[in-house]
Amino acid sequence: MHIFSIIFPLIFIVALGYGCCKLKFFNEQNIAGLSKFTFYVSLPAFLVLNMSQINLQQSISLFAFMSFYIPVLCVFGLGILIDRFYLNKSCLNNKAINYQQHSVFGLAGSYSNMVLVGIPIVIASLGKEMIAIAFMIITFHSTLLFALTFLIGAKGSSDKFSWSHFGKSMVLNPIVLSIGCGLILNILGVTLFSDLANSLELLAKPAIACALFVLGANLAFYKIAANWQPALIASILKIFLLPALVLLVGTYVFKLDTQILNVLVLLSASPVGVNAYLIATQIKQHEATLAGAVVLSTILSVISFTFWLALLL
Repeated sequence: MHIFSIIFPLIFIVALGYGCCKLKFFNEQNIAGLSKFTFYVSLPAFLVLNMSQINLQQSISLFAFMSFYIPVLCVFGLGILIDRFYLNKSCLNNKAINYQQHSVFGLAGSYSNMVLVGIPIVIASLGKEMIAIAFMIITFHSTLLFALTFLIGAKGSSDKFSWSHFGKSMVLNPIVLSIGCGLILNILGVTLFSDLANSLELLAKPAIACALFVLGANLAFYKIAANWQPALIASILKIFLLPALVLLVGTYVFKLDTQILNVLVLLSASPVGVNAYLIATQIKQHEATLAGAVVLSTILSVISFTFWLALLL
């Protein structure tokens, strides 16, 4: 019942967003506007406010960072191998390896929807004071995995990877930018004057609810592809294998504190992030697989989160 109480409000809001779009109460244009408010106003306010107030000594941990990202890189590499030697058996005799395609599938199995799903789960199950370590993980998440995807993909194509273009897109990313601004305020010891802090708090309050609603609404526009098998494999890698590896590495290799380890496992158990689909459409590889993986992993995450919460709490 405790686990049900944690998960139900989150699933209810996601399902509400999905239902509102399926019933045509909201259309794509409406959701686009709500998404823009959520990702460019409300979530940044939430991240800046919380990042500026967290205890940095408690949030910075090399062992926690390694416990999360070593498994992420392992699953990323495993995804590349699965795509090369299992999903594309017919291409084994072809000397021209499609690095772009393989790297996108690696991304599908390792990229977590931590902002929309991970943070709400951590707050609901472990408390708001535990999101400090989550911010450290999120800060490098997109930068590392997207750069790796583009770099591996560039090896097999004539297009060169542009660090300047990539760096600019990451710096201007509203999530990275807001966490960075909050971090600067925290390091400098700047205290926001009360009226501004209250204003940001008002903007931040709907952030989690809006993010979950938008996630559900966007699921109505994605479809599980006819070739659902790759989407299922990516989903299993993402919400079952990755958190299992994080749990093993954090427990037996780095011997992390239980609360910190719980945060890392729940973050890694988050479904495939929508941004991974956007990368797939940009590279023009595995678009249908990523769209299916976003939907399928989000649906299956109800089961996976129930399992991991029961195991951890």
